[in-house]
Amino acid sequence: MAFINPNLEGSHYHSEGEDVVCDLCPHHCRISPDHFGVCKSRKNHGGKLVAYNYGRVSTMAVDPIEKKPLYHYHPGTSIFSLGSIGCNMHCEYCQNYSISMSPIGKKRTTYKSPSDIVAFCRQQDYRQIAFTYNEPAIWYEYICDIMEVDPELDIVLVSNGMISEDPLNRLCKGISAANVDIKSFDEEFYRKICGGRLDSVLSACETIYENKVHLELTYLVIPGHNDDPELVRHFVRWAKDHLDPGVPIHFTRFHPDYKMMDLRLTPVDTLLKLKSVAEDEGMRYVYVGNVMTEDGSNTYCPECGQLLIRRMGFKVDLVGLEGNRCSLCKHRTNIIV
Repeated sequence: MAFINPNLEGSHYHSEGEDVVCDLCPHHCRISPDHFGVCKSRKNHGGKLVAYNYGRVSTMAVDPIEKKPLYHYHPGTSIFSLGSIGCNMHCEYCQNYSISMSPIGKKRTTYKSPSDIVAFCRQQDYRQIAFTYNEPAIWYEYICDIMEVDPELDIVLVSNGMISEDPLNRLCKGISAANVDIKSFDEEFYRKICGGRLDSVLSACETIYENKVHLELTYLVIPGHNDDPELVRHFVRWAKDHLDPGVPIHFTRFHPDYKMMDLRLTPVDTLLKLKSVAEDEGMRYVYVGNVMTEDGSNTYCPECGQLLIRRMGFKVDLVGLEGNRCSLCKHRTNIIV
């Protein structure tokens, strides 16, 4: 499956008269001629769906992998990170809204071919690459092409989970890890605040897990909107029953941004309370993020309680591991070192 070509015909769509229907994500946008879908990147051009964001890079950086956040995937390493523009959701609190809410042509980007990216990674000796900052699913063809140019690259997706099953299964053949944002465990919140669908996101998480891709979940805790302990209890019960109690969960602190500047920061006590809720429900690896706590970011052995990984900000020390096992009781963890 080769797509290599800027402004190319996209995949996963069908025609209905002069309109095209994009099947890449659960919105299934019906796009009239010369218009874009919800993501502001895929357009009906002459009766074909064109991926106008192909290779259009808005952001490049080298980040600690914990920033994704991924705590159980090569902890303490760095990862080359790429972002484009557009998104198939419109979260009213988006911290990257300057790129995620920007349509094609309104934000400066630089074209980088898949070969350009692979050559740069080889030159700099980067073996891990994350597609992040805006939703990577709408960069589908570009990511597939990079995977084909260098199948040995470790590919990470930081995603909202709004992607249809067929393209997601294709991506799962080439990616190594994913972090999916669970915005809330309430369908109305998804619809009104984010313009997404909870059921579709949960299905995507299950697909990723079933494909044996390393998966971690992030739940941004917004005061008064998704911080009810019973709501979170339903979320972690789903994660335990439909995924695995060993899937890491990150409860992260909300910072006011975009259209939700009138809200306060998430109290640290709220994050710690939700962490306790998840642990009480049987989740083995639960973290708090975007805030400094004494041990909320540390990893402990779920069998004997030994400290395995100490984290202070982005300073990471592997102190109790032998490979992926606890050095004390030899319990095997799901940490990929």
